[in-house]
Amino acid sequence: MDVLSEVLRVVKLEGALFFNAEFSAPWCVSQSRSSEIVPYLSPGAGHLIMYHLLTEGRAYARLPDGRREELIAGDIIVFPHGDAHLLGNGPPVNPVDSVSTFGRNLSEGVKVARFGGGGEITRFVCGFMACEPRMSDFFLAGLPPIIKVHVVKEPSGQWLEDSIRFSVGSADGSDAGTSLVLAKLSEVLFVETLRRYIVGLPADQTGWLAGARDPFVGHALAFLHKEPEHPWTISDLARRVGLSRTVLAQRFRHFLGESPIAYLAKWRLKVGAEILQSTEDSVAQVAAAVGYASESAFNRAFKREFDCPPAQFRRKHKTPPESRH
Repeated sequence: MDVLSEVLRVVKLEGALFFNAEFSAPWCVSQSRSSEIVPYLSPGAGHLIMYHLLTEGRAYARLPDGRREELIAGDIIVFPHGDAHLLGNGPPVNPVDSVSTFGRNLSEGVKVARFGGGGEITRFVCGFMACEPRMSDFFLAGLPPIIKVHVVKEPSGQWLEDSIRFSVGSADGSDAGTSLVLAKLSEVLFVETLRRYIVGLPADQTGWLAGARDPFVGHALAFLHKEPEHPWTISDLARRVGLSRTVLAQRFRHFLGESPIAYLAKWRLKVGAEILQSTEDSVAQVAAAVGYASESAFNRAFKREFDCPPAQFRRKHKTPPESRH
């Protein structure tokens, strides 16, 4: 059972490739925090995870605190928390703002945008993943501000890059079918990058991502995420994953800092909040859907977590019908 796939299914990540660049050195582009460009890329999105995939040449990415990553063809650079950053190549030049300089290109799909000083060529595509912060904070919290992965080390990564190259190269800006393909490729690319990052974590790493990698804790997480409505006990969960209750509890706490049942309680409330926000289900139906035996018990737990009862939360956070998928 794949906990990462199960979690991302519930989180409902939605991806897109939105910019296709052919820049020549020297060049430098300033990218604002993703929260500032949500209106241009994905109006209504709670959070945008930004990334850039280099398909030719080289570049660098730099955060405001000075951290810098050198990039070569086949590298993907991801900004999980939407940090502002610079991208560039060649001798230092004044950065241009990405939105004011290339905003008009956003209406042209992924037609190639050319820019720069006429030197060494760098080709890259830019994409984003839109997600609901409340549903994704448990895995986003374990990610650093910037992640670099060389995606073409394995055949699956090479296939992804080749597919993106082909799809971007054949897009004419008006082909809805190509846009759909690019959206799915964007999602697959992000998941593949996340998998590679998790695999490369140090052996002594703790946290949600490291727990997802552990064969027993990851298995337990997958069960909890897949069936939050099930009346789980530590004995039931331990039997399912093939460990004793004591060992599972210790192992789970080592990685996540709490017991499986405490983790489940928080996850149920997150799922409940999402259902309240995106459906017309009654509070009683939502309570049953996330494993509560009574509406009153759900109300009490929900109010402790969100400082308001479910009905009030729904009024504050209701998703408009036209924005639901």
